[in-house]
Amino acid sequence: MSFQQLRRRLQIIIFEADTTAGKAFDVALLCAIVLSIIAVMLESVASISLSFGNELRIAEWFFTLLFTVEYGLRLSCVDRPSQYARSFFGIVDLLAILPSYLSLFIPGSQSLLVIRALRLLRIFRIFKLARFLSEANVLLTALRSGSRKVVVFLGTVLVLVAIIGSAMYIIEGEEHGFDSIPLAMYWAVVTMTTVGYGDLIPQTPLGRLLSTVVMVIGYSIIAIPTGIVTSEIIQAGRKPVTTRHCPSCLTEGHETDAHYCKDCSDELPKSS
Repeated sequence: MSFQQLRRRLQIIIFEADTTAGKAFDVALLCAIVLSIIAVMLESVASISLSFGNELRIAEWFFTLLFTVEYGLRLSCVDRPSQYARSFFGIVDLLAILPSYLSLFIPGSQSLLVIRALRLLRIFRIFKLARFLSEANVLLTALRSGSRKVVVFLGTVLVLVAIIGSAMYIIEGEEHGFDSIPLAMYWAVVTMTTVGYGDLIPQTPLGRLLSTVVMVIGYSIIAIPTGIVTSEIIQAGRKPVTTRHCPSCLTEGHETDAHYCKDCSDELPKSS
């Protein structure tokens, strides 16, 4: 087997879940991730750490070295390693191993290894992911399409919060706990989102009237971004996809009969 053939074989096993070897690799990886997270959590329990601290640390380093080798293999078998390193899963894979090495210089930072839980998102690539991946693509498309509308909406909300906060600062004043406009804006956000911590409470009749109006507005505002995303989801098309990925840009979710990448337009290898 030539180097290129071996490299392509590694790509299929590591990045795709439509083959037997690829699925076995991902299942083994997920099991290792779960075990590593359990080890980190158990080490934070004082009684368990006192009795099995050495064993847990050995397990932690074993998984760290295992994930380091896996990260290196992912970088070596793609056409553009920097593209993978900057991708979402590439960053997550790097963050999954960094805390162990940082713990050599910053004691206690190994607790951040629970970020490995993000790697469990790969579970959607394994058990007949095509169905889940298609839904994920629809959601991602909807979020991208509605992002500008959401930004405009958030800008409007911030302006409204500033106005309401200023009004409440004038109405209630420092004697009732509203010491500044930023603090009053904090109260407006808490009230508008219906969280209601209760640390700041209007005392005057006019202040209570304004807070009532803000609460009613809050219920209306919460529904707007949901409606925007729902509308975009309805408009987004749904096409059957697989876990096929592009070796160049690592975009996955291509259709079975696709010949070129939908993002970078590079030619796709034949379906595995």
